[in-house]
Amino acid sequence: MGTMNDPSLTLSLINCGETLRISVPTVLDASLGRLTRLACDERLSQWSRRIVNHSAVALNIQGRENFDTSKAYIVMSNHQSLYDIPLLFHVLGSNLRMLTKKELFAIPIWGAALRESGFVAIDRSDKDKARTSFLRARELLASGTSVWIAPEGTRSRDGELLPFKMGGFHLALETGWPILPVCIRGSRHILAAKAIKSVAGVAVSMTIHRPIVAAAFGLNSRPSRHALAASVRAALASGLASGMASGLASGLASA
Repeated sequence: MGTMNDPSLTLSLINCGETLRISVPTVLDASLGRLTRLACDERLSQWSRRIVNHSAVALNIQGRENFDTSKAYIVMSNHQSLYDIPLLFHVLGSNLRMLTKKELFAIPIWGAALRESGFVAIDRSDKDKARTSFLRARELLASGTSVWIAPEGTRSRDGELLPFKMGGFHLALETGWPILPVCIRGSRHILAAKAIKSVAGVAVSMTIHRPIVAAAFGLNSRPSRHALAASVRAALASGLASGMASGLASGLASA
């Protein structure tokens, strides 16, 4: 997996500082009525690049040919670490917004910056609010902006796929927008779920799979949602499995 250093609180604090570095001016610009979409995109691009560089991530990307930068997608990835967020922005570009749990929006300054930058909070406990969130996601897609959803709903502690939430598949079938499955391997070794210390020099692999055409699964119904979810899950699982196979082969070769 490459060279890994000891867990570092300093690295975590540096990257938190980078987050504040873009959050504070975003909130300030919004309060003054001068925040623009271009400014948000540029800040997200700089933020993701700095975090990846500070963390010395050894990033291997496969399947770039499956991602057309001129198109919008419902991006669905497995979720291993908070570092998945800057990694996805770093690889897919800043024309991307998250549809994510409302708890992130409660974080001082960062939450306000998320909201002002066009990110969408989802409250799964309130159907009306969840419906409003999906309407906002539809607007983003129609405007040409990709929307990222982690169908697991939270970070996996061991890297294995968790059960999927169905909300994103409702959105895909209602809009007909294609899903772009992205498998991330290794990010949990930078910062595991619930950990506070980050590790530099971790090897992370990202596989961009072929888009899945939601419209091919028919109308939005329970069988269609589950069939679509199974297709996305199979893509992500294949990416995780290929990573395990590569790791095993490397281990046998060095034995």
